[in-house]
Amino acid sequence: MLQVLKANGQREEFNEEKVMSSIKRARIPQNLQNQVLAHIKNIIYDGIPTVEIYQSILEFLGKSEHPYSKARYSLKEAIMLLGPTGYPFEDFIAKILQALGYTTKVRQILMGKCISHEIDVIAKKENKTYMIEAKFHNNIGIRSEVHVALYTHARFLDVKEKNILDEAWLVTNTKTTTEANAYALCSGLKIISWSLPEGESLRDMIEKARLHPITILNSLSHSSKIALLNNHIIMCKDIHENPHSLDLLPLSKEEKTQTLAEAAYIYQNEQNGF
Repeated sequence: MLQVLKANGQREEFNEEKVMSSIKRARIPQNLQNQVLAHIKNIIYDGIPTVEIYQSILEFLGKSEHPYSKARYSLKEAIMLLGPTGYPFEDFIAKILQALGYTTKVRQILMGKCISHEIDVIAKKENKTYMIEAKFHNNIGIRSEVHVALYTHARFLDVKEKNILDEAWLVTNTKTTTEANAYALCSGLKIISWSLPEGESLRDMIEKARLHPITILNSLSHSSKIALLNNHIIMCKDIHENPHSLDLLPLSKEEKTQTLAEAAYIYQNEQNGF
C-alpha cells in the first residue's frame, strides 16, 4: 500500500477517501471532484509528501474550467499567509467572532491582580466575556505546546476578577500538543485549533461565519496582500463591499478588475455556504 509523508514527518497509508473528503469540504464543483481524485491517483508515488499532493490539487484546479475554485481549496494556506506578525490573525479572529454574534475588541491592555497584560481579543456574547489568546503559526507542522496553554491560563487567572472575565480561549490555526490538550482539559481552558473541537474548530467557525481572508485571493501578490492587511482590510467581503480599497495598491485597471471579480466570486459563494 502506498504511503504519504505528513508535515510532521510521520508516514501513513494513502487514503483516497481523505482526499475526496477535503475536496468536498472545500465545495469544489461536483463535476471536478472525481477528476481531481483521478489526477492525484495518477501522480502519486510511495512516500509522496502531503504538501505535494496539496500543491498538485491546487495546480490542477487552477488550470480547470473553474480556476477560482483553487481559492476554495487553499483556505488553510491562506490563513498561514496572514503573517508574518500575529496582528492580522487577531483581526481575523475578531471579525469571525463578530459574524457569529460576538462583540469584540483587539489588543486590549487589562490590569490584573499582579501586572498588566495585552490581550489579543476580548469577545462578549449573551452576558459572557471571553479572553482569547490568538496563536498564529505560518508553518503547518508547528503545534502550540503546553507552555502556551500554561501562560494563557495564568494570564486569565491574573485578569479575570478585575475585568469580570468568564472564560479563556486559546485559538490557533494549526494544532496543539497532547500535553497542551491535557492541561486545557484539566484547567478549564478552551482550545480551538484548526480541526478541533469537532463542530467548533477554527475551520468550522470560518464556515459558519462565511468569511474568508484576502490572502485566499490568487490574483493578488504577497506584497499586495500585506499592504491591505496593514490597512486592516482583512476579508474578501471588505474588498467586495469597498472596491476603492484596492486604490491602496499599484494595480492596473485590468488587475483591479480581475481581483474584484475573484473577490466577488468568493463573497457570493460565502453567502451560499462556501
